[in-house]
Amino acid sequence: MGLYSTVMESIEQYTGLAPAAFFTIAALMVVVYKTVCSMFLGPEDFKKPVREPVQLGDVTEQELRAYNGSDPNKPLLMAIKSQIYDVSSSRMFYGPGCPYAMFAGRDASRALALLSFNPRDITGNLDGLGESELEILQDWEDKFMDKYAKVGQLVPEKPTNNYEQTNQ
Repeated sequence: MGLYSTVMESIEQYTGLAPAAFFTIAALMVVVYKTVCSMFLGPEDFKKPVREPVQLGDVTEQELRAYNGSDPNKPLLMAIKSQIYDVSSSRMFYGPGCPYAMFAGRDASRALALLSFNPRDITGNLDGLGESELEILQDWEDKFMDKYAKVGQLVPEKPTNNYEQTNQ
């Protein structure tokens, strides 16, 4: 009984409130806190469900452009050294209107190697790059391999068969 009466006397001495009033106010504060917190959404409420990466296999550069983020129902893809990665989980970087959106739906190998945002450099052509630039590109590729799922690879444009077109 000694501890109980000591706590009750301390509450009255430090707050100037009767213990019943103190605990009533404390309970009301908890209720108000819970009510106000429930009025707002937390960051986890804004996360979209993560979907499994779709394996595309062999894709041409033209086909890859359809995955640039303009269609929200398609995954967001980009390629490095002809390897295609699903970067949908980083839509805040590669999605439309975001800092690296120009790389989405493209092979950005040259631009990444040169650390360039020049549209002419957004290509898979590595001709003329120096050793240090190729090392930078390898660092980018390593980061992508660790962070994103590989979903396909770029292949050359499919040749049109002129023989079939002329003999129909």
